[in-house]
Amino acid sequence: MKKIYTLFSALCLAAAAPGTLSAQNNFKLVEESVSNPDNTPAPVYPVPSERQLKWNETEFYAFFHYGMNTYTNEEWGSGMERETVFAPTQKPDPRQWLEVAKKAHMKGGIAVVKHHDGFCLWPTATTEHCTRNSSGYGKNVDIPKEFADAAREFKMKYGFYISPWDMSSPYWGKKDSNGKYTDEYAKKVFLPQCVELAKYGNDQFEMWFDGATGGDHAGGYGSYTSSQKRTIDNAQTYYDIPNLRDSIHNLLPNVIMWGVGGEARWIGNEEGYSGQTCWSMGDAESGDENAWQWAAGESDAKSTKGWFWDSSKYNQPKSAETLFKMYLETVGRNATFLLNLPPNRAGLIDESLVTIMEDLGKLLDQRLGTDLAKTAKVTTDCTREAMGKGNYDAKNLTDGNKDTYWAAPDGRTSAVIELSWDTPQTVRYVSLMEYIKLGQRVKKFKIETSEDGVTYTERGNGQTMTTVGYKRIIPLNGSTTNYSASGFKAKSVRITIENAKACPLLHTVEVF
Repeated sequence: MKKIYTLFSALCLAAAAPGTLSAQNNFKLVEESVSNPDNTPAPVYPVPSERQLKWNETEFYAFFHYGMNTYTNEEWGSGMERETVFAPTQKPDPRQWLEVAKKAHMKGGIAVVKHHDGFCLWPTATTEHCTRNSSGYGKNVDIPKEFADAAREFKMKYGFYISPWDMSSPYWGKKDSNGKYTDEYAKKVFLPQCVELAKYGNDQFEMWFDGATGGDHAGGYGSYTSSQKRTIDNAQTYYDIPNLRDSIHNLLPNVIMWGVGGEARWIGNEEGYSGQTCWSMGDAESGDENAWQWAAGESDAKSTKGWFWDSSKYNQPKSAETLFKMYLETVGRNATFLLNLPPNRAGLIDESLVTIMEDLGKLLDQRLGTDLAKTAKVTTDCTREAMGKGNYDAKNLTDGNKDTYWAAPDGRTSAVIELSWDTPQTVRYVSLMEYIKLGQRVKKFKIETSEDGVTYTERGNGQTMTTVGYKRIIPLNGSTTNYSASGFKAKSVRITIENAKACPLLHTVEVF
């Protein structure tokens, strides 16, 4: 609080309270709150919402493509498959799926519960094309329930993929006698399905909506066949997206509605990499520094050749080394990493893929598991003044608390951070995290190491050191492909922020 002394004229005071004041009592103490008592940095817009922040913190999570296509050896079904074709050879086990994901240090998963063929992996009230009409182990299977229960058991985040496009529904793309699209599909099928899924738990973190609406895929009602030629000309209107967003957000306050919500973006490929320059707003791999809406990137990628399991064509898993590279090029480049692990016809992840996930977890532990910054002395060439409850000290960079951060003073768009040890350390990676609650700022930086604390050598050559965002991991040898076994000896690591949109803010620096 600051104290402001205001002079009142004796005449005015006397008028306010006649006979109670004298000429010697002409001052009154007024307390007025300061607008920024903690000297908090002003935000750089756009900034993420609370649910966008929580979503970004998931970082690495699994995709589970499982359904009718698993039993037909197809990537895209027709919508005309008999329900009894969905025939698991034993009871599907979503608990095992998430257990495997956890071995690779994933923090959650998204289960595909309705693909474009329209078959629903739960006994929905919206269509007969669902597990209610399957047989054997498939009859009345409720994958969303099993998946949500398992996620809560493992304390992992969870969500569901539901295809808006539906080749099994006679309502999809249907027109009335005047040639206008009817709203029957949205009202009778799609929105009710989303609401049904929302009821499996209000703690869901993501609901995934694919943008596909046909193509050269022969199939049922909702397809571009020569006889049907059904299509839609405006998905936003046809699927009643504004109503969908409001309805689902009311039920699931922390869910990110991927593909329709305007809250996160497709990174622009399905290959497991984002742009080395990657803004959390805009489109595709690199984003756009000047875009007005926060939409961090998500990179979805396959661990096998195809999205769905198929022993004859697609079950060719990538190596742990390849997946580690993809991790560096997604999570390490300000994107989230959604890695597909396709269950087989027993409703289980193949043992070969289980082993690879275990190996990936070991690589992450070995290479990014021991943070040398925790034992370093941290100094900066400038620090924002602490006022009130505000604390912007350099020690916040290594305290392991995402809610504390170092900040430069207003007017500074460059700064130097130095981590030093009494004896040389072997270093291979540096990880930086901006305090994105107040916006993404860093536009250019560099990293140097010194073995003697005097002479410095620039590292990470070959890496474009522009943006940081939620997280940026720089391999000091400059390669995301080749692991530096010998590393670099360093008594000091120096990070120079060369340019930023406003005073830079970092909440974490890690050295591995």
